[in-house]
Amino acid sequence: MAAQPPAHPVAVSIGPRPEPVHTIAVYAFDGMAPFELGVVVEVFALARPELTGLLATPWYGLKVCADRPDTPLNAVGGFSITAHHGLDELAAADTVIVVAVPNTFSGEVSPGLVAALRTAHERGARIVSICSGAFALAAAGLLDGREATTHWRYAELLQQRYPLVKVNPDVLYVDHGSVLTSAGSAAGIDLCLHLVRSDHGAKVANTVARRFVVPPHRAGGQAQFIEAAVRPVEEEDDGIARSMQWALDQLAEPLTVTQLARAARMSDRSYLRHFTARNGTSPMRWVITQRIAASLPLLEDPDGTVEEIATAVGFESAATFRHHFGRTMRTSPTAYRRAFGRGVA
Repeated sequence: MAAQPPAHPVAVSIGPRPEPVHTIAVYAFDGMAPFELGVVVEVFALARPELTGLLATPWYGLKVCADRPDTPLNAVGGFSITAHHGLDELAAADTVIVVAVPNTFSGEVSPGLVAALRTAHERGARIVSICSGAFALAAAGLLDGREATTHWRYAELLQQRYPLVKVNPDVLYVDHGSVLTSAGSAAGIDLCLHLVRSDHGAKVANTVARRFVVPPHRAGGQAQFIEAAVRPVEEEDDGIARSMQWALDQLAEPLTVTQLARAARMSDRSYLRHFTARNGTSPMRWVITQRIAASLPLLEDPDGTVEEIATAVGFESAATFRHHFGRTMRTSPTAYRRAFGRGVA
């Protein structure tokens, strides 16, 4: 006998639909150096209790993917890792990161990876490279006609092999929205923090950078690192660090090289020389960068005009603030607020 339907509809109570988790897939391969992979894992997979109350959407979900999942991959240093996800899952991710390619100089790029990158890009995924990973993006045709960067050692080779790419060897990263490339190794940290800043705002990115014990935004480009001699540790280094901390505590006030040198207990000339050698930029350019970084969370808050924010972070006028903001961030304070302001999509 057929079952009779219930006399009354059964009410099912469901709560609000949970926010989807932004999935990040990173490519791993046999023979890889672990640093860049570790950076991606550290930024996007680490539990972050320090962000409680700061996130409007869930933190990321990370998948490490390989051509052959569940197959041990040898890593530089004499150990192995096993990726549990394959290229199908890489192609389906919201953000795909290629941290390097094997045998950069031989030109070998996994055909499976190339196909997955094209599929992900056609779906609208964000495609990211770190260091020699740019060669995989170029092999997939995703950098044709675009400006891109890679490790300075590989820049000339990337340009020769893929002449349609506009290689810029002097920057830490290049952001085209859907396609992003970064320079070698530690520049991957800069780009990962930039992704966090784009997705969650400056306050969250600054918090992640603080736990990383790195600046949230570095001044200058990778040109400062090309063939640079390793500098011996000097006694004045403590003075430089002391002056930088002092400047951060005084950002809203007018600052001069003489004041910074005095905080470091050095002459102006000696201070300029040691500061530039240590940081790859001049003291006042560094101060400007710190002021820009301090302005980002203020711009994300709906309160306060651009003029008020300019004064709060130490610029003498809104015009000066706009000029330096544009040079550093490649956009205007107003456009940044429109893109990242709280409550604005």
